[in-house]
Amino acid sequence: MLKSCFRTRAEKAIAFDSADIYPVISSEFCLGRPVLDIFRAVAEGGAKLVQLREKHQGKRVLFDLAVACRPIANEYGILLIINDHVDVALAANADGVHLGQEDLPLAAARSLSDTLWLGNSTHNLEEALRAQKEGADCINIGPLFPTQTKEVGCSPLGLETMKQVAAQIELPFSVMGGIKARHIPELVRSGAKHIAMVTEITQAPDVAAKVRELRALFRC
Repeated sequence: MLKSCFRTRAEKAIAFDSADIYPVISSEFCLGRPVLDIFRAVAEGGAKLVQLREKHQGKRVLFDLAVACRPIANEYGILLIINDHVDVALAANADGVHLGQEDLPLAAARSLSDTLWLGNSTHNLEEALRAQKEGADCINIGPLFPTQTKEVGCSPLGLETMKQVAAQIELPFSVMGGIKARHIPELVRSGAKHIAMVTEITQAPDVAAKVRELRALFRC
């Protein structure tokens, strides 16, 4: 099975740091188009960090998608992240896994691999600090705004909470939750370097063009 072009966590850290837009692809939000087509389109648009997330499909579906996306990820130098499932990430030679608060604990995930890039969803400062203590490589802070793509048990955090959390952690972080193109310039000014988006990207008529458009907003 094809391995990643990133061999170490140090290489993955560099790749994560260089990424800007962070497409999260779920088949249910692709308007019926194949996930593989959407993945290639975000690659052509210049995304360097992509997550595969299937909340309502079995692990076999997610595994097959990850295996199919691996050659494209290598071709374009993309950090390939799997949502929730450490076993799928390892079996498919993904670069990392993004874990929620109810998923496998970070320490347990790290015990399975010392090279897997570990992300963690956090919704407040306490969770962010715990993720940092328990060995996360990065965290996500969110949801920032109201979102329909994921059930969450908290209210939108907003920019001020994001800035408060970011100021007290040392880990790199991404942000997510209801983010639209119009939010990107202010988010960047507020210190967000990695912005995760779902439907704004995966439901665009021309996905590659949308990714290029969104990436340009980081320079505004």
